[in-house]
Amino acid sequence: MKLLFALPGFHRFDRGAEVALLSVATELARGGDAVTVMGSGEPREGLPYTYRRVGAVRRERFEAFPFFPPLRSETAWEDASFVPGLLAAYRPGDFDAVITCSFPFTHWALGRPASKRPLRLFVTQNGDWPAYATNSEYRSFRCDGLVCTNPDYLERNRSKWPSALIPNGVDLERFHTGEGDRARFGLPLDRPIVLMVSAHIATKRVLDGIRAVAQLEDAHLVVAGDGPLRDEAAALAAEILPGRYQRVSLPATEMPALYRSADIFLHLSLLESFGNVFLEAWASGLPVVGHDSERLRWILGENSAYLCNTEQSEALVETIRRALAQGRRTEGVASGIERFGWPTIAAQYREFISALLARR
Repeated sequence: MKLLFALPGFHRFDRGAEVALLSVATELARGGDAVTVMGSGEPREGLPYTYRRVGAVRRERFEAFPFFPPLRSETAWEDASFVPGLLAAYRPGDFDAVITCSFPFTHWALGRPASKRPLRLFVTQNGDWPAYATNSEYRSFRCDGLVCTNPDYLERNRSKWPSALIPNGVDLERFHTGEGDRARFGLPLDRPIVLMVSAHIATKRVLDGIRAVAQLEDAHLVVAGDGPLRDEAAALAAEILPGRYQRVSLPATEMPALYRSADIFLHLSLLESFGNVFLEAWASGLPVVGHDSERLRWILGENSAYLCNTEQSEALVETIRRALAQGRRTEGVASGIERFGWPTIAAQYREFISALLARR
C-alpha cells in the first residue's frame, strides 16, 4: 500500500499524537508498505519511511492570538499554518490512503478534489468530536475510515463511519523495567519521585498535581512538559511546594530513563482519548495513579489498583501515598503490556486499511 501520514508536529515534537502515528508509520514501512510522512520538523536518519518537510509555525507563537471558530486554539493556528506547504507538496493520486489526526485544516487539505482520491482516514488521537459534532466546522467532517482509540469512540461512531477499535501502543524495546539514573536528571536521591508527563494546559491538571504532592511530607514532583500554564505552575510550586518541584523538557530519547528514575506515575486528565503515557509508565514498572474511568480501566486492566476520583483531594493524596508505598518494579516484564507493542498495533492498521481498499 502507498500511505501518507500528515501532521504539523511530525519530527518537531514528540507529543502523544506524533509518537503514536510515527510509530505506526515506521512499523508499516518496515512491513513493506510504501509510507510517506509530511511534517514540519527536520529529517531524521535511519527511518524506513520517506520524509518530506512542510513548514509550519510553532503553536507556542500563537498562545496570545485570539481564538474563535475554527481557530479555536494555538493548535488550530499551527494546523492552519501547515496547510499552504502541505497543499504544495501533496499529490492525492500518489497514495492509496492518507492518515491524520489533525482537524480541521490538515484534514480538509488531504480531502482536496482530485481525479484519483485516496482513502481518507482519521485517527481519534485528540478526541472524536469531529466525527460526531454537528456545529460550525465539524459539519464538514468526512472520512473513509475512523480509527477509534477506545471503545467509547467506537460505540459512538460505528454506525456513521467505517470504524475500527485500535489502541495506541508502546515501544517495548525502549520502555521497560530496570535501574534509573536520577543524577542524570538532577533529581534528589533521598526523596520519592512523583512523575507527571503532561502539557501545562488546563485539562492536564498539573496545578492539581502540585497541590496534591504538597500535602505529602517529602515527595518530589517532576513534570515533563511545557505549555501556557508553565509560569502559573512554577509560581504555585514556589509557594506550596518549595524545593520539591521540577519542570523538565527532554527529547524523546531521554524519556525511558526518566520513567525508570521515578517511583510512581501521576496523570490527572479526567478523560484522555487514550494516553500513551499510561503505557510508557506501565511498561517501566511504575504504579499508575489516574482518574478512575471505564476507559482507563480498559487500558490498564489488572494494573488499575491506583485509580481513584482525582477530583477529591483526600482520595487523591491517599492514593498517591499508597502507590509510593509500593514503588516502582525494577525487574521483570510488566504483565499484559505485550499486547500494546507497536508491531501488533500496526498490523491492526494494515488490516483495517486493506479491508477498506478491498471494499472500494
